[in-house]
Amino acid sequence: MTAQRINTRLVFTTAAAAAALLLAGCGTGTPQSQTSSTPVSSPETSASQSAGAAATAPSASASASAPAPSTPAGPGLCKAAGLTATTDATGGGAAGSVYMQLILTNSGTEPCRLVGFAGVSLTADANGAPIGAPAARDESTPSAEVLLAPGQAGTATLRYTQARNYSDCTLVHAAGFRVYPPEDTASLFIAEPHDACSNAGINVLTIGAFTGK
Repeated sequence: MTAQRINTRLVFTTAAAAAALLLAGCGTGTPQSQTSSTPVSSPETSASQSAGAAATAPSASASASAPAPSTPAGPGLCKAAGLTATTDATGGGAAGSVYMQLILTNSGTEPCRLVGFAGVSLTADANGAPIGAPAARDESTPSAEVLLAPGQAGTATLRYTQARNYSDCTLVHAAGFRVYPPEDTASLFIAEPHDACSNAGINVLTIGAFTGK
């Protein structure tokens, strides 16, 4: 009877120990669903990475572009409001033409530039519309930039051909020349009477490029 009790107690003890081991093994395992694929950095690693990023990142002051240095603007183009216009016909003429100098003088207080060709036409009066064709450009002399200080003048050769030389000319009296400085929409008037042709296909005027006087 005693031996049977001892065996029974041994069986219970062994079963209890096995159950305890089984429970202990289940408690220490990690569920698969809780595993993370993101590496975890230690405090020392994070600090070194932050320091490296700060060293390589450009500063705001270095990346900001410096403003381009301003270049002083040069003299502007001469405009009608700051010019006076005259002609000088002492150059003479030939074959029914009169050669004269168109003279534009800087009457302002600042330097200005004449570049290219003036627009010239004959007109009925100071406020009248152009008569016939405007002056054709004579490009035999290259265009050049003419810098005019206050009081200085630039000249261009203006040729007038006698209107009566054209058999098909419809004669009209003109009171003078309307002159547009290069690249300007305002004009000057020179009172100088001439015969003109109202025919738009006849050029009685030819204008050259400006040069220094």
